[in-house]
Amino acid sequence: MKQNGTLSNIPSNEMMDIEEIGDDHLMMSVETPLREDAFAMEDETKIELIEKHFRHIMEIMGLDLNDDSLKGTPKRVAKMYINEVFSGLDPKNKPSITLFDNKYNYDQMLVEKDITVFSNCEHHFVPIYGKAHVAYISSGKVIGLSKLNRIVEYFSRRPQVQERLTVQIATELKKALGTEDVAVVIDAQHMCVQSRGIRDSGSSTVTAYYGGKFEQEMTKREFLGYLGK
Repeated sequence: MKQNGTLSNIPSNEMMDIEEIGDDHLMMSVETPLREDAFAMEDETKIELIEKHFRHIMEIMGLDLNDDSLKGTPKRVAKMYINEVFSGLDPKNKPSITLFDNKYNYDQMLVEKDITVFSNCEHHFVPIYGKAHVAYISSGKVIGLSKLNRIVEYFSRRPQVQERLTVQIATELKKALGTEDVAVVIDAQHMCVQSRGIRDSGSSTVTAYYGGKFEQEMTKREFLGYLGK
């Protein structure tokens, strides 16, 4: 149905269904949907093109880009998209993982709580923000603590749905640590719910992944106990 990043030859009734899917947060794949040529273009070229097109969007909305406050906005937005909030799309920004031998023979779970999550909803390009809690049980190696935060940050800095983000973090941790014994919980608020549509500012969304020993009820309960849940 999707060809080269564009929708083609789709009847109008099916197009309506596709547009409506967005609010249901349907996760089609654990991989972020990217075109094959996603990284063929240099970052500077991307910034120049985004600046041009965002300028056009602002003009369509009737904004006066000659105003001192607005004239630099298209460039600022373009640089922010490429260098900051969507930098996790580019594999060159993926953090290197440092592992150490588990010399202390620590065989209990290690939990890193309250890791800041700041992402953007891929359906409306508005913020998702909250906390991630990750845990693992060593299979012989341990990871530098700051790398847990960086893994969360890397996968957050791209257009996302929370379900996919949760699985991507867990998948990367399992791969890096060589163990299935990984758990991830994300508790986040979505501006697409708070600032538009239902406009509910009091709700949050919780997603979870439990692998290996964390699928056992006792281990899962211990992990959630550390989180106060």
